[in-house]
Amino acid sequence: MEHIVTTDPETPHFTVPILYTQKLSVGYKTKQNVLELENDLDIKIYNGELVCLIGPNGCGKSTLMRTIAGLQKPLHGDTFISGVDVKKMKPHQYARLLSLVLTEKINVGAMTVTDIVSIGRYPYTNYFAKLETRDHELIERALDSVHLNEYKHRFFHELSDGEKQRVMIAKALAQDTPLILLDEPTAHLDLPNRVEIMNILKRLAKETNKAIFLSTHELDLALQTADTIWLMNREDSLKSGTPEDLVLSGMFERVFKSNAFQFDRNTGAFKVVHSIKGKVALSGGDMHSSWTRRALEREGYEVIDDPNFPVKVHYSKNFWQLSINGEITRCQDIGELLHTLRAQESKLSILSDQQ
Repeated sequence: MEHIVTTDPETPHFTVPILYTQKLSVGYKTKQNVLELENDLDIKIYNGELVCLIGPNGCGKSTLMRTIAGLQKPLHGDTFISGVDVKKMKPHQYARLLSLVLTEKINVGAMTVTDIVSIGRYPYTNYFAKLETRDHELIERALDSVHLNEYKHRFFHELSDGEKQRVMIAKALAQDTPLILLDEPTAHLDLPNRVEIMNILKRLAKETNKAIFLSTHELDLALQTADTIWLMNREDSLKSGTPEDLVLSGMFERVFKSNAFQFDRNTGAFKVVHSIKGKVALSGGDMHSSWTRRALEREGYEVIDDPNFPVKVHYSKNFWQLSINGEITRCQDIGELLHTLRAQESKLSILSDQQ
């Protein structure tokens, strides 16, 4: 289970994964049969790595996450953290190797931010749960890592959802385990907080050299932040690789195939599929033209590159020029351009059919 890191061909060294599985099969047993979601998984996570688990709803992400965390028994196979079989771990050993951040909202009453983060140190305290100097140092460092030092005396229930999630990440950091698992850490957050949480986790993996493994529905953010993606599929086995390799392999198109949207392999983004009203030729090469293309496609036009097409849009010097069979209209913004096109829809449809 060793992985060779090629830094010097004459003196190679080995990196042992912090987590690895051997022939792991996950799913559920019922009285009638066994529902197997994934089988014979041999997967690894290394220190300093941010790994994102993604896939369609119902493919088994939560089941795999819970099985790896030791919260659910596997159908077959084993999971090892720091070389220790998860099924054989004692509670105190488990708490020193793995910290969990779950999606469930917690009711903690009148506990402060520091009180919550301090819970992460309890696996290391004595019978009286007394915090020592080392514990306080790690708590302060964890709070600082997620930019919460000025909130340390605030009550947890007074915080926003994004701030609460950062507190739970700080608690996991204070627990000082080599592996951190997070189940949907950006659920229920708005876009700025989702981006912030993913950036924090990416930075922490590098700065602390901890392995961070999370499940998420944030496909675009996972592509931009993850070192490795585990891509689950209802119809095939789990695929693991860098985001770029999985994109180039065409896996995203196959896994997230839909009539409502499509994955653009060139941009790494998902695009809504709109019914086509007609065609429009677009020219001009700056940012305004890029956003004009997005607006035209959203409106239902196929944007083409054909200077001889009878319907043309050109952006130049802060105005948009629309030409329909040689009849030119100047528009001051994209909204006016779209309004003009809507007024000419029947004519545009006929021109597109004639080409």
